[in-house]
Amino acid sequence: MKSILKSALLLFLISFYLVACSQEKKTDVNQVIETFKTQYAPDKRVALWDIQWDGKNLTGETNLENPLTSFLTSLDSAGVEYQNQIKLLPDGELEGKEYAIVTISVGNIRSEPKHSAELATQATMGTPLSVLKKQDTWYLIQTPEGYISWIDAAGIALMTEQEINAWYQKEKAVFTPLFGHVFASESEAEIVSDLVAGNILIAQNEFQNHLEILLPDGRSGFVRKDQMMPYEEWLATRKTSPEKLIQTAKSMMGVPYLWGGTSVKGVDCSGFTKTIYFLNGEIIPRDASQQVHEGEEIDVNKNWENLEVGDLLFFGSKATADSKERVVHVGMWIGNNSFIHSRGRVRISSFDPASPDYDEYELNRYLRTKRIIGKESKNIRNIEGLFESIPNS
Repeated sequence: MKSILKSALLLFLISFYLVACSQEKKTDVNQVIETFKTQYAPDKRVALWDIQWDGKNLTGETNLENPLTSFLTSLDSAGVEYQNQIKLLPDGELEGKEYAIVTISVGNIRSEPKHSAELATQATMGTPLSVLKKQDTWYLIQTPEGYISWIDAAGIALMTEQEINAWYQKEKAVFTPLFGHVFASESEAEIVSDLVAGNILIAQNEFQNHLEILLPDGRSGFVRKDQMMPYEEWLATRKTSPEKLIQTAKSMMGVPYLWGGTSVKGVDCSGFTKTIYFLNGEIIPRDASQQVHEGEEIDVNKNWENLEVGDLLFFGSKATADSKERVVHVGMWIGNNSFIHSRGRVRISSFDPASPDYDEYELNRYLRTKRIIGKESKNIRNIEGLFESIPNS
């Protein structure tokens, strides 16, 4: 109810502003565009509001249907004349294939539709994606944590709503070791695909030592049975307990730093914390500057005794009179004055000067600690909802 009232109040204020402006001078439509952007799409990594006004035509694109409707209604109420050429995503040219499943062990998702572009994030095999539009052989997609960027067509299987709902209903299994393979036969003489922890496959037939599986793009093969866990059983065993979190984090010790990486093949700092939580049943935001806004603040004064295993420590530069606080790094507390993080490689650092792992560099740029375990956060959800059927529109 509060959000509805807030939206209604915003619409009223903007309409009042437009009417007032139209009485005094030409309506500042660009200002209204910025107002809606600030309200509904302040973070372009998770929401698109790329709209332009040339005095006659509204152009650009957005994936926010309700805010777009409210925006146009406010212009109509103020008597603004315009030609609406804004494209609402998903693009109609997708012909209903507005969903996709990652078909390779780790899908690289880039900031622009080209292989030479910066790696923005990753998604592992079996991850469902929302598809927004196509450019050449690339698709603009949105990940389960809301991240928007580009993936090559070779790494996904496009699906309609009906197709992805049917895929959701199939019996699934999760690959549990850090690395492994899908083989063409039980003899393991030929590899179909590599696998990494958390890959989700369709379970078919069970043999003595192997499970026959189906990949999201229709390829089939065999995986060692003791490396797979039924999806429902895997879900039931996902817990953000201190033991589980430390076990998962330490299993990745030495994994190389990779800007944009969120898998055991390589991780950046926030990709590491995201992966730890994903493998223990929680989907958290992608970047450190997003993760810092979740959960409950526990410390800003280096009182390490207040921290618990699983708390996220954030690092960067403090706010000054001329600049805002800048969060550039994150790690996870593991107790004993120590935290685990990805810098160069996944490593353990300590705030104890007597420890061989003492990290004065991170100590000097420490900002705050947030607790997300057991705390209400609008941008954190349980992985159990990852394969919920999409309601018919």
